[in-house]
Amino acid sequence: MLGGKNILLGVTGGIAAYKTAFLVRLLIKAGARVKVVLTEGALSFVTPLTLATLSKNPVSMDFIKEEDGTLDWNNHVELALWADLMVIAPATANTLSKMAHGTCDNLLLATYLSAKCPVFFAPAMDLDMYRHPATKTAIEKLSSYGNLLIPPASGELASGLEGEGRMAEPEAILGYLQDHLAQQQPLKGKKVLITAGPTYEAIDPVRYIGNHSSGQMGFELARAAAEQGASVVLISGPSRFSVENESITLQRVVSAREMYEAALAAYADADIAICAAAVADFRPRDIAPHKIKKCTERLTLELVKNPDILETMGKMKKGQYLVGFALETENEIENAQKKLKRKHLDAIVLNSLMDEGAGFGKETNKISFIDKNLTIKPFELKSKAEVARDILHEIYQRIHT
Repeated sequence: MLGGKNILLGVTGGIAAYKTAFLVRLLIKAGARVKVVLTEGALSFVTPLTLATLSKNPVSMDFIKEEDGTLDWNNHVELALWADLMVIAPATANTLSKMAHGTCDNLLLATYLSAKCPVFFAPAMDLDMYRHPATKTAIEKLSSYGNLLIPPASGELASGLEGEGRMAEPEAILGYLQDHLAQQQPLKGKKVLITAGPTYEAIDPVRYIGNHSSGQMGFELARAAAEQGASVVLISGPSRFSVENESITLQRVVSAREMYEAALAAYADADIAICAAAVADFRPRDIAPHKIKKCTERLTLELVKNPDILETMGKMKKGQYLVGFALETENEIENAQKKLKRKHLDAIVLNSLMDEGAGFGKETNKISFIDKNLTIKPFELKSKAEVARDILHEIYQRIHT
């Protein structure tokens, strides 16, 4: 669930700071990207080198940094915008008070005040400090701002007293983050079928007919759907991409007929099907048993039509939300709308080879989302990961209206 998420960890000057090394390790193991900001007080309890090594990112401490004899600055706004989630652990009484009142006297507080993402805070202090009305007021005020409290545990404290005030254990903090993300997953409980990549149609044991599709758009759709809580079946033609999310079941195929059979087998219990693959329309009628020798000036191949995966799905549809892709070079809107109607789709994603930065083999794509009411929503050129999220957002809006 944390796979690919950007987690910004703020560490303040409490004895519980030693636990942040374990927390960073857990976050990295869960697939998150982690950056750490330390206050000056935290340096008494944990070293920047330890957290930089574990997080695989430089640790930020001051507004000003020196690199190779030149002065630069740590951009607190960029740090805040980078984060999907921010966690302040341990959050000392001093830091809680400053956060509650908008005091901004260090890099961590400046970053906190710039954050647009959810901010979690895990208090850590002695029993009487935690019980003090000033601390309770600060926590209430922070919660009223929309910050999320990770309550302290009870147990033995650094003073030797027993009671409430121990920072939550790293495993508990990880659990709070995962629970929060689970509640934000719009596709939780949905089964999503995605086809991706090209198909290769054999001519002989050596040669094939194919296309330039890399499969990246389909793989990004699968990742985005899994991150939003879906259980994903990804059926891909030959592609260099792979998956790491356990919510994605990857089935690799080669030919259009193999993709047809795999897709139809997974289609019956899908809630959403997105056919992003560039499937060959035709295949050679006969496959030569041996490599064809170059003994004539011309070679004639007889091609026969492949089964139409998308059209078959449209005819079989029983409640699935079915989305196709249209890659066009002329009369783009008109051709996409015809395909939408002919194949009984709920929506079609149009991209044009005429748009710079779009099409096969690019890191970016420029699409228009057209639904069955022929409502057209164009998007600007974006990375394929962002395009995938846009497509899923459009689908989600329509299946929940």
